[in-house]
Amino acid sequence: MQSNSADGASAPRFFAVVPAAGRSARMGEPKLLLPWGDSTMIEHVLAQWRAADVARVVIVVHPADARLAELCRGAGAVVVQPEVPPADMKASVRHALNWITEHEAPRAQDAWLLAPADMPLVTPAVIRAVIAAHDKTAPRIIAPIAAGRRGHPVLFPWPLADEVAGLAENEGVSAIVQRHAVKELAWPNAQEVLTDIDTPEEYRKNS
Repeated sequence: MQSNSADGASAPRFFAVVPAAGRSARMGEPKLLLPWGDSTMIEHVLAQWRAADVARVVIVVHPADARLAELCRGAGAVVVQPEVPPADMKASVRHALNWITEHEAPRAQDAWLLAPADMPLVTPAVIRAVIAAHDKTAPRIIAPIAAGRRGHPVLFPWPLADEVAGLAENEGVSAIVQRHAVKELAWPNAQEVLTDIDTPEEYRKNS
């Protein structure tokens, strides 16, 4: 997946990868379409990414979720909607990285950031902080940490996209994190980096 068009003199670009092809089984209804502030959860999530000035936000949507795809496009994201539903988050990440490879000619100094779509408390401030910690001359995985736990978004140097393609069937993207040194970025607000919304109780508590 790595491009050969590296240019060490130019600034790195950062691509957001947002898996959103789940079926909201624990919520009992499409959670990303639920109200959040003045819009929907997914529109809020994408607005946070856009406010952080990433080069591109690529979201992977289930082929049956036409309304979700429409909202995502309206929010300025690139929508990848595979004909075959992604089996898991790893498959969604692969689809997003393939799109970036084909359309953005990423370079070794670039990076991609991963956070699931159901994390609406992730702020532009934490996204920018993770990006600012990236060193293109000595790139490492970067993860915010709060309350003793690593959260999201996680930044991956672009060359690690190749490792996603090579993950075994029983491995998730977390296997890549386990194989490499990780730079942990202390973050004062645990909710922002650790909270995902899976159940009605979590939605009522955080929305």
